[in-house]
Amino acid sequence: MQIRVAARLLQIQRALVRHGLDDFIRATHLYRPFRFLFYLSPWTWFQRSAGETRGERLRLALEELGPIFIKFGQALSTRRDMIPVDIADELAKLQDRVPPFGGGIAVATIEAAFGARLGDIFAAFDVTPLAAASIAQVHAATLNTGEDVVVKVLRPGMHDVIDLDLTVLETLAGLADQYWREARRLRPIEIVQEYRKTILDELDLMREAANAAQLKRNFAGSSLLYVPAVYWDYCRVNVMVMERIHGIIISHMDELRARGANFAKLAENGVEIFFTQVFRHNFFHADMHPGNIFVQVEDPANPRYAAVDFGIVGTLQPRDQHYLAGNFMAFFERDYGRVAALHVESGWVPAGTRVDELESAVRTVCEPIFNKPLKEISFAQVLLRLFEVARRFDMTIQPQLILLQKTLVNVEGLGRELYPELDIFKTAQPILRSWMRERMSPRTILRRMRTQLPDAIEALKQVPQVLQIAIREAAEGRLTIQVKDRGNHKLREDMRRANIRRDSVIVAGVLWLSGLICLALFPRYQWFGWVQMLASIALVIRYRYVRSPLE
Repeated sequence: MQIRVAARLLQIQRALVRHGLDDFIRATHLYRPFRFLFYLSPWTWFQRSAGETRGERLRLALEELGPIFIKFGQALSTRRDMIPVDIADELAKLQDRVPPFGGGIAVATIEAAFGARLGDIFAAFDVTPLAAASIAQVHAATLNTGEDVVVKVLRPGMHDVIDLDLTVLETLAGLADQYWREARRLRPIEIVQEYRKTILDELDLMREAANAAQLKRNFAGSSLLYVPAVYWDYCRVNVMVMERIHGIIISHMDELRARGANFAKLAENGVEIFFTQVFRHNFFHADMHPGNIFVQVEDPANPRYAAVDFGIVGTLQPRDQHYLAGNFMAFFERDYGRVAALHVESGWVPAGTRVDELESAVRTVCEPIFNKPLKEISFAQVLLRLFEVARRFDMTIQPQLILLQKTLVNVEGLGRELYPELDIFKTAQPILRSWMRERMSPRTILRRMRTQLPDAIEALKQVPQVLQIAIREAAEGRLTIQVKDRGNHKLREDMRRANIRRDSVIVAGVLWLSGLICLALFPRYQWFGWVQMLASIALVIRYRYVRSPLE
């Protein structure tokens, strides 16, 4: 495995040298253990790119190095406020103009996937691709039933290429974890592991088709976003067929202006789509670079987005979703004390962090950007200062949130391009407030309880048997708590906990029987019987499922 990694590092080095980018890498301390490869290699002495601009050299190097590097360039291309314009213009070509593979290879892949000749599958098929990206390319086609579609075909050999690059990233992350002081806080190994799951999921086009179907259901009837239909009978692991949509690529600003598109409406709708996906649906498109976004302008005053490429989607754990929503709302309301407290509660900063000090640091960074349009906000500077705050308070990176953070950066960059006057705080606050109000409404709570009711009933059926066994064991003195000896200084506390648990079981039995009697003999006080039975269930669950600290 290490030989493969070393060989790939040599390939990377050769590409960087060929395109005149080796100076940037030699300045990166994670690559310094391999500096001798640069100095000993003849490529460093002779192979140099000539004639291209720096943006072209960077784009060509990323194209040569493969999909993971291309995706990095795609992400950078959306932030013209953070990188020079000439580099951003070149990197934008990586969004849908990566050099394609041959149309004959695409046809052979499709025929192998379906086990049939191309003419038996499609009435027409254009061997020249409509667009080509890092993982796949798309071709226009017509089904035998007459529908216009696009056919997405996975690039050949992608699994091996990506697996090798992921191994290289894991090796570099391991070096960082071993030798970099910031590794404990920035957690490079966990970040690469999270990225591995994301990129490998993208190689399964059946999964992408399922993502598209879910997103289409989420926005059914919406005037904000259109999602093309999936033709399931024509989908395979490496081939996917979807409805062909027509629109203007979001980055073609001049064409949108010529059609009279309402840019302010587009920017506001983009923010609403993002927050709706993240909080109301908890299912968000996480690859929102301009190559994947079209605008339908049949009604220029109310333009509608249309999305493609659903290989990368994100979801959040309920706990993270709760803390993020609270952080956003506190931030919008300038309640920096609440922001600091949520960071401590969530475990994103050490438990001993002084909330007042963190509050002051967050206020210092965030207060200057309020009530300003995007064009007057330097998010690059804000991010750098937030990183300084994170380092000062030993804040750890949350790998499970990186996909969301990447998407937010893309959305903000797109908003900056569309409508620099956008007030992202004013636009997002009512959307998030409405979701939080809806989330705590009686109707939502009842719906959640109804969903969980079958599981609760099944658990309830087991309560009498568990109580009977526990009470009998307690009465006969056979109720025991298994513990591991961790020292005599904890023994007394362990015995106290065991006694509490034993007594809880006895009390639960009394409450259960009392509740049954109340329900059977006193109809007017059934509510009191239910309260007693619910209390007994809570005690039993504590006994049955909550482990002792010594177990």
